[in-house]
Amino acid sequence: MSLPPKRASESATEMVQVVLPNDANPMGFMLSGAVMHLVDIAGAIAAFRHAHALMVTAAVDSLEFLNPIKVGDFIVLKSRVTATFTTSLEVEVKVYSEEALTGKRQMTSRAHLTFVTLERNGARVQIPPLAIETEEDKQVFGLIFGAQSL
Repeated sequence: MSLPPKRASESATEMVQVVLPNDANPMGFMLSGAVMHLVDIAGAIAAFRHAHALMVTAAVDSLEFLNPIKVGDFIVLKSRVTATFTTSLEVEVKVYSEEALTGKRQMTSRAHLTFVTLERNGARVQIPPLAIETEEDKQVFGLIFGAQSL
């Protein structure tokens, strides 16, 4: 059965949370484990929105920490599906810190995660393909699959 393609924008997710002292180390910076926890949640939401099926995290393909996030700042996570396969998909999550008083943002982390379908009976579920529409979609698709152009 062939499913109709879905746009990345249909699963795009933005989460915002304030960084509190219990999320931080003694220097006042958010713990990397707390960031990873939120990255997994933001990625899972995008995956669920795309597939509308039970999914689990299969792999964290990459995770970079670029800048720290201070207590009192907002952590902003933006996720979207970047590639689909028969029963799995890849999600990109970009993490930003936002100063509460100025609104100034800077990228702090970037991650790519793979999610797979998982039904209660152990069977895998086919998921919709990703519609490649924008120039950004084409660039991301090319980076993932090594394609120069579509």
